[in-house]
Amino acid sequence: MKTESESPAPEAPVAPAEETLTPEQLKDLHARAAKADDHWDRLLRTSADFENFKKRAAREKIEAAQYATASLLGKIIPVIDNFEMALAAAQTAPGEKTSPLQSGVAMIQTQLKSVLTEAGLEEIDATGKPFDPSLHEAVSQQETDAVPEDHVAQQLRKGYKLKERLLRPATVVVAKKPVAKTE
Repeated sequence: MKTESESPAPEAPVAPAEETLTPEQLKDLHARAAKADDHWDRLLRTSADFENFKKRAAREKIEAAQYATASLLGKIIPVIDNFEMALAAAQTAPGEKTSPLQSGVAMIQTQLKSVLTEAGLEEIDATGKPFDPSLHEAVSQQETDAVPEDHVAQQLRKGYKLKERLLRPATVVVAKKPVAKTE
């Protein structure tokens, strides 16, 4: 005896009477299946392309935020160079009157460098290091025994990086082995 809460057992599906497909219908089904496969492949490719686009856009957004100050820092680098030239000129100037000026310019330069370092600006110190064309711009070669061959003999202008991106290469003179003099 069955209660109302019990449901009847599901019945097995009834198989439809066998239908034979005509060759035209079979051909049409094959064409539709091929078209459905093509649409499925396009959907998968489009989905993958969209995922790649989202990842690339997120990566570009992060990079843009990290390097947003690059243009401004590139414009400030010549100011740092001018401070260094002003300090060098003040050191060579005769007299006691330049001492307060010299110390004031030195304090401003130190403060500016500190702020720029906090922003991610990094000086490239090249003197005595192996020449690296990705960081250094060679303007000439100098025969010397003081520095190994293909190392920086003299740095003419400092280079700067913002995090890992090069803003300005260091301008350098590269050492080469002296030519042996024949007597």
